[in-house]
Amino acid sequence: MQDTIRRILSSSVYDVAVETPLERMGPLSDRLGRAVLLKREDLQPVFSFKLRGAYNKLATLNADEKARGVICASAGNHAQGLAYSATRMGVRAVIVMPRTTPSIKVEAVRRLGGEVVIFGDAFDDAREHALALCEKENLVFVHPYDDPEVIAGQGTIGVEILRQHSGPLAAIYVPVGGGGLAAGIATFVKFLRPDVRVFGVEPEDAASMKAALDAGKPVPLREVGIFADGVAVRQAGEETFRLCSQYLDGIVTVSTDEICAAIKDIFDHTRAIAEPAGAVALAGLRKHAPSLDLPGAVAAILSGANINFDRLRHVAERAEIGERAEALLAVTIPEKPGAYRAFIRLLGDRAITEFNYRFAPGASAQIFVGVQLKGGQAEKLSIIETLRDAGHRVLDMTDNEVAKLHIRYMVGGRVEGLRDELLYRFEFPERPGALLKFLEGLRADWNISLFHYRNHGSDYGRVLAGIQVPPGEREMFEAYLDKLGYAHWDETENPAYGMFLAPPA
Repeated sequence: MQDTIRRILSSSVYDVAVETPLERMGPLSDRLGRAVLLKREDLQPVFSFKLRGAYNKLATLNADEKARGVICASAGNHAQGLAYSATRMGVRAVIVMPRTTPSIKVEAVRRLGGEVVIFGDAFDDAREHALALCEKENLVFVHPYDDPEVIAGQGTIGVEILRQHSGPLAAIYVPVGGGGLAAGIATFVKFLRPDVRVFGVEPEDAASMKAALDAGKPVPLREVGIFADGVAVRQAGEETFRLCSQYLDGIVTVSTDEICAAIKDIFDHTRAIAEPAGAVALAGLRKHAPSLDLPGAVAAILSGANINFDRLRHVAERAEIGERAEALLAVTIPEKPGAYRAFIRLLGDRAITEFNYRFAPGASAQIFVGVQLKGGQAEKLSIIETLRDAGHRVLDMTDNEVAKLHIRYMVGGRVEGLRDELLYRFEFPERPGALLKFLEGLRADWNISLFHYRNHGSDYGRVLAGIQVPPGEREMFEAYLDKLGYAHWDETENPAYGMFLAPPA
């Protein structure tokens, strides 16, 4: 601890970084019944806290190391922080970025003075190439999180929080990717204010530090969700794990919808748009702080605001669900005149956020409806009870990923006489040839009967595909998918598929 504290207190980050404000979030504070404080790291020159660690590492290099130049592999905020810091110091900086990196981030690194090398289809490819270039050109590798000087630079945020808020402080919520930010903040806070709780927050589908703490050592995740790409790390660092295992009070995991709701809260308060990773900590605070039995304020780190504009649609769609301000329901109503009007009457004066319906022969029709909620979970359950009492079959789709991503846009897709259809959800790499690779590997008699694609401005495209595969060939089909290597899930038994897309029995 003492070594890390010494590094934090002797850090040189303020040569380039600014001391960011700690702001009280009024409406959220009122909702939670205690002061909620937001640490505005989105106001750094590169719109992210990563500048602190990158600059502190460079500031500790000797003259010979600076003359050699530095290198890193990154598709995001670390790349911009290192490029900015190196330019300020007159140091050469090589940034290796995968081909899937959004052009806005590539151009940002170039504008900041970094030498961009595009290599590989994924981050791991870029990292291996960066290490090879590091050895070939005798450069200094700057790790994004697992380095004592990087950790110390990030830890200066903890110093600022405790200086800016001297009153009662119950907890600080910190986003966790590789763990550098959490390790630095937790170490300093526990040194000076051991009464303050420090919680790491991770997405449910990228909880590498939680996996490490559960296993007693860093372990690789089999799959990593990439919605909050800034914290989408497959394995926690060795040094960050060592510190987090000693000084963190726990890990909170949050869903995509909860992150989107936190982005909305931040926008409502600041008119700034946080990137998903930047809002992770506030999502954890919103989820966990109501059950915290300690008096005092709670604080969250807004860690960054480098979001691609084309992701905003997805965020807006999911924020209401994350706030429990919208219910998505699949309802069976009679296929007869007046049934729609009678159904709407049952919902009273509530706002309808979505209504999908298509005529189908038969005695009943399936509709997909979104309803705005003011009373959260209790109101949703009341609506479902009212509809069921009126004789309608109701399925709650609010937390059904396939329904939210795909089927809400595809209602009415049944086909008479379609046989042997399987429904699979995929994450396709967003790179040229990904779809062709998928199609070329399919046998000619495995017919694609449905294909729905949505891109959310991330490294992966979401795909829903129906494929006709005879029962005797399904093991062969699964073997093909395993060999293909794309993340995939069998959704054939998903009730949303059964109601809206599956061939009639």
